[in-house]
Amino acid sequence: MNKWFIALAILCILVTGPSFQAKALTFDHLPTNQTSKQWSVQIGKAIESKGSVKPEISKFHTYSLNLNNIGEDVLTVKVNMYRNEPDSKTKYSLTGCSDEKDCNQNSHEQAMALAKQLNEKMPYIYQNFPLAEKATELEVEIIWMPKENPGRLLKETFVFTQ
Repeated sequence: MNKWFIALAILCILVTGPSFQAKALTFDHLPTNQTSKQWSVQIGKAIESKGSVKPEISKFHTYSLNLNNIGEDVLTVKVNMYRNEPDSKTKYSLTGCSDEKDCNQNSHEQAMALAKQLNEKMPYIYQNFPLAEKATELEVEIIWMPKENPGRLLKETFVFTQ
């Protein structure tokens, strides 16, 4: 009887064991793209330069973001990126300001300058951003104001998972 119980317990562990493995967001094929009527979002290999963040084994990978406006012209554009945390509903921003800076200072001017750049079909390229190895989801949020309807903000979210 004990042999059957032990054999059954081992069989259950072998069958269910792989489902307990931790999953991390890694992109097997880069670049990876998502598009809508308005935007094209591409996650690619990080573009390394002097002073850029380098990946750390077992901590985080680095990637780049390439955003193109493929739709109507816009007045303003803001881009936010978030990652998830296992066992939490909270999303963590991948961009921000240092403690000494006011993130809202000049934000409207920056949003207008980014819109002008994207309207001229020049992509927004975020060359290098870290993504925690424990993350299983990358969310790119784009908030914009269309030229044909000034005063109304629109938002689109692109979610990248493995």
